[in-house]
Amino acid sequence: QVQLVESGGGPVQTGGSLRLSCSGSGRAFSRAAVGWVRQAPGKEREFVAAIGWRDQRYADFAKGRFVISRDSARNTVNLQMNNLTPEDTAVYYCSIHNGGVNTQPDYWGQGTQVTVSS
Repeated sequence: QVQLVESGGGPVQTGGSLRLSCSGSGRAFSRAAVGWVRQAPGKEREFVAAIGWRDQRYADFAKGRFVISRDSARNTVNLQMNNLTPEDTAVYYCSIHNGGVNTQPDYWGQGTQVTVSS
């Protein structure tokens, strides 16, 4: 199983930006589609975005505000989040999608907290 380490979360005001990073180890990370899911208090975990080698997928709420990218040399996947609102407050988890960007995650990391204040 790939080791996933998320970073970049924290507090931010409405309208602000944050950049999350996910570092992965091993060939499995470089071969898989990598994404982000999130879980807000009292809500189910939901898909945010994922990136493969030739494609990307975003949740509707992320389109136009979030950008996912991949740095193969550093074995990292980043999520740039702009124009954040309090509804984006959640724990964000880096996720591995072995079947591609259109599949459910197979597993995820420990998560990083994002808190957006109004």
